[in-house]
Amino acid sequence: MKKGKLIALIVSVFIALLTMLGIYLHYKLVPYNENRVKIGATYMTMNNDFYKVLNNEIDKIVEENNDILYTRDPALDVNKQTQQVELFIKKGVNIIIINPVDANSKKLIKVLKKAKKTGIKIVVVDSQLSDNSPVDTTIVSDNYQAGVLCAKNLMQTQSSAKILLLEHQKAVSAVDRINGFLATIKGHDSYQVVDRKDCLGQTEVAMPQVESVINSGVDFDTVMALNDQVAIGALAAIENMKVTAPVKIYGVDGSPDMKNLLATTSSIQATVAQSPLTIGEKAIQAGYRLYQDKKVDKEIVIPVEFMTSDNVLNSDLTGWQ
Repeated sequence: MKKGKLIALIVSVFIALLTMLGIYLHYKLVPYNENRVKIGATYMTMNNDFYKVLNNEIDKIVEENNDILYTRDPALDVNKQTQQVELFIKKGVNIIIINPVDANSKKLIKVLKKAKKTGIKIVVVDSQLSDNSPVDTTIVSDNYQAGVLCAKNLMQTQSSAKILLLEHQKAVSAVDRINGFLATIKGHDSYQVVDRKDCLGQTEVAMPQVESVINSGVDFDTVMALNDQVAIGALAAIENMKVTAPVKIYGVDGSPDMKNLLATTSSIQATVAQSPLTIGEKAIQAGYRLYQDKKVDKEIVIPVEFMTSDNVLNSDLTGWQ
């Protein structure tokens, strides 16, 4: 046998042995469980660290239980999300954890009803569906209160305001935040909404939207953004357009980026912190309880925390809460 062929044979045998050893160690260290719980998770977009952190918390607990998690990203496309739920049904998942792209989508609600009929437990996170009938539990932050807190701070720190609202009308959580804000300033004529833009919760959408408002000549001195990503997009637009007049910016999330801006600059007025770690933990715990036919509240609301430069240093600036 030629030397080259001999070496190739030795390498092939070595690789085969390593593969067999890997398989042996896997089943030795990770006991086989034919009753592993299968979970399907789909969020409106993974282009948001909030959902990545939330999903990582779920994944950590699923791994500890030696179960299976399928994570999908519909990228803000409700048709894709509907297809993902169909795929979860075909895979025979036991639990679906979903953050809906569109709360009012009839096709999404229909496929979730189909999943429910097959015995799959449905956990909705960080938002709601307009039709709650297929949902076993919904886990959200107190989004309405987040808007209230922003409005109260505005009224305490400014005697009047020209407000630009940055929204996401297909997400109930975002709508609740804006509604809380508007309900609080209602009846106070010195606080006026001068424009509204839908930004889908995305920085890259918010920036050109705010630039278009500036270019149109609409005068505003306050931005109420549905989340921190949009607030940061608004800040980028204001800086890019070289707006010199002071503008107060409010966000919701308590993201590391926003907390650092609060701690180091005067560009951001406040954010309302929610906890993807807590939502993720409660979501998978609720899913497991439902799978075991144990009682779970129909709605679980998690408190939020108002953050300004005065108290932000009490939190972890490098991570989520």
